[in-house]
Amino acid sequence: MRSVTIIGAGPAGLTAARALAEAGLRDVLVLERNPVAGGLPRFCEHLGWGLQDLHRFWDGPRYAAELVRRAAGAEIRTDVTALALRGDGGVDISSHAGTEAIGSRIVLLTAGIREMPRGPRLVSGTRPWGVTTTGAFQEMVQAGLPPCRRPVIIGSELVAFSALLTARQAGLRPVAMLEAGPRITARRPADAAARYAFRIPVLTRTRLLEIKGAERVQSVVIERDGLRRTIACDGVIFTGRFVPEAVLARDAGLAIDPGTGGPAVDNFFRCSNPMVFAAGNVLRPVEHSGIAAREGMNAAAAILRSLRGALPAAPALPVSVAGALRYVYPQRVVPDGRPIRLFGRASRRHAGRLRLLIDGETVYERAISVLPERRMSALLRPEQLAGRGAVTFVLD
Repeated sequence: MRSVTIIGAGPAGLTAARALAEAGLRDVLVLERNPVAGGLPRFCEHLGWGLQDLHRFWDGPRYAAELVRRAAGAEIRTDVTALALRGDGGVDISSHAGTEAIGSRIVLLTAGIREMPRGPRLVSGTRPWGVTTTGAFQEMVQAGLPPCRRPVIIGSELVAFSALLTARQAGLRPVAMLEAGPRITARRPADAAARYAFRIPVLTRTRLLEIKGAERVQSVVIERDGLRRTIACDGVIFTGRFVPEAVLARDAGLAIDPGTGGPAVDNFFRCSNPMVFAAGNVLRPVEHSGIAAREGMNAAAAILRSLRGALPAAPALPVSVAGALRYVYPQRVVPDGRPIRLFGRASRRHAGRLRLLIDGETVYERAISVLPERRMSALLRPEQLAGRGAVTFVLD
């Protein structure tokens, strides 16, 4: 019987494993479905990793390797697929050795996210070679097998610029970046850097309509301001529009939040089954690796308290969203005398007031102007929760 089994060896899972091992647990097990631990950063050879959690400015592979090194106190098993979560905290797995049932007092889900591929985006046309997502593209580039030389990048989240940097470092020449909205989703001046430093057109208000080609991509048809035109290219990289890897949680009957698409948790990262915790990008579409790592650290602290029987078991207060907010997490809060921070994300560009309501009464508000997908937070103070009920996070 393990004390803790962690599913996913990315920044959240490895940071949690390190914290648990440093606290004295010697039987922590980390399961990773890929051949090498480290998560998505392993395939991102551009700089910018490690700033928030390790206070370093590294490329992705070095950052991932350092996360693995620091988690050496835990057992990390790769090439392992978690098949199912059992209600008693156990995990059924599959590996080269066959299937196995692992007993565990607590399971921590840190399975991360996946990008939305072409199919759900409803892009018409043929299905030639050269159409991929950022993760697959970066993995192929790192293996020395780039799927294209002159791709079009679809999307403008931060990950789209990661794909651009990967392409340029590999000597590839992206021909354009397309964004359906009126401005890029990532923070500016990322678009200016793409246009002027890399000479890549960033076309906002532009939709991909069709992919053309027989064996390989030859061109794409786009629409901008009502006008259609064809761009010659040899690949299409779909970026962003992330979805949490929540299949295990859903199949186990854990509560899934419709706003995030990930497991609903309380302020201690507990899922609806208190033997299962979740942290990192499995909780919501995407955050920076440093934020995921910090959540892994905080989840580990809560798990240590749970193993000691020291987490409060008081009834949880539900948290909901309203107005222009896309989601909030945690989705329920258990008062324990400490401040509780709620995190939300805007569903659209909006200028108004960010408010916290408890039983319909405003306890916090501030003026705010946000862009789509921007993260925001508010703090619940212990005295505000005493004897109260439902919490609502509002952007109106």
